[in-house]
Amino acid sequence: MSPAVQTDPRIPVTVLTGFLGAGKTTLLNYVLNANHGEKIAVIVNEFGEVGIDNQLVVGANEEIFEMNNGCICCTVRSDLIRILGDLSDARLGKKDRKVNFDRVLIETTGLADPAPVAQTFFVDPSISSDYRLDAIVTVVDAKHAEQHLNDGHEAQEQVAFADVLLVNKTDLVSDTELQKLEQRLHAMNPAATLYRTQQSKIEINQILGIHAFNLDKKLEIEPGFLEEEDHEHDDEVGSLFFRETRPLDLDKVEGFINEWLIEHGTDTFRYKGILNIKDLEERIVFQGIHMLFSAYPDRLWREDEQRISEFVVIGRHLDEAWFQQQFTNCIA
Repeated sequence: MSPAVQTDPRIPVTVLTGFLGAGKTTLLNYVLNANHGEKIAVIVNEFGEVGIDNQLVVGANEEIFEMNNGCICCTVRSDLIRILGDLSDARLGKKDRKVNFDRVLIETTGLADPAPVAQTFFVDPSISSDYRLDAIVTVVDAKHAEQHLNDGHEAQEQVAFADVLLVNKTDLVSDTELQKLEQRLHAMNPAATLYRTQQSKIEINQILGIHAFNLDKKLEIEPGFLEEEDHEHDDEVGSLFFRETRPLDLDKVEGFINEWLIEHGTDTFRYKGILNIKDLEERIVFQGIHMLFSAYPDRLWREDEQRISEFVVIGRHLDEAWFQQQFTNCIA
């Protein structure tokens, strides 16, 4: 490592990306709970009007900032610049509340192309003077990666621009399948460092403070990297959000999700929520990807919070009326 790199006073930033359900939030929680001794400011981004991820992020001492205007690489880039600017001011004591942090983690929505996110740290002088893009870490779902890479431009971009590829959920596939996937990933991005993971567990020093982002290499991949351009999304992809104040019946919830997935599993990218289940004092975290889903108890509901079920679904060809009726039928 060169002396210039060692003495760079700017705040290091790590971008966590990967397709829906790959394990980004799990990785984020793992990092926040690790024994690294650093204060981390976290920026999470959701696709849709209401976010769930910030409720799933643990680490009460961390600074959590949520952007849910849309894709982080489109309408919320101004929000990203604003939040990073506010963080710099707060770190210097220029705000009402001083915020101390050593690095920033940005968790993007699974539908985000990471390239425009990275552009922010080079095309905006105020950001580039205060922040250094340390690495783009892409989490790859070993179980569903082939489908995502075949169907989605964003998934391909997330792999192509990664400095580190975490091939996650390796316990769900055979060694032959894993080797085939890794060969494909290496062909798409031979410069990235690849690690196999389960439950997104990785040595912290393999993803943080690694000085891996190299602008010159990125310009080789995409010569127009620093140029502003329109960013298109699959118009068929949308999100639905549901909220219910009355307690739900967990068996009914699982039954309705099963019914949905039988018909539309391949079109349902990601779904997750915090559920208020009748006769249970704990929050129930309910989340899945395609045909795989789970429900498990989380922390106890606090006395000062309202027990509300919130549930978000992201996918193609979503029938909102049908979904709303089925969700209503889950009321205990």
